[in-house]
Amino acid sequence: MWVMTMFDLPTDTKQARREYALFRKHLLRDGFRMLQYSVYIRHCPSKENAAVHIQRIASHTPPDGEVRIITITDKQFERMSVFWGKIRKTPETAPPQLQLF
Repeated sequence: MWVMTMFDLPTDTKQARREYALFRKHLLRDGFRMLQYSVYIRHCPSKENAAVHIQRIASHTPPDGEVRIITITDKQFERMSVFWGKIRKTPETAPPQLQLF
């Protein structure tokens, strides 16, 4: 399962820029990586784990602006079309599952 966070936060004042930077740094510390500008994504092994990360985002959301979170399955993520200019690229692959044996 993938957790995708999309946000549009104001940067018109010094305080707003600070809150934007802190929110973005929190996403990076929580294991998210930038997919596009203001779109960050993280792979989670289960719905329960995804819920934990969604709650963390909610607790660090700045008072102004808009944050949207969507969860998608690995299969849905694989079907994403990615274009770099006119050249189609394959989407990122999910990290391998932890194997104990």
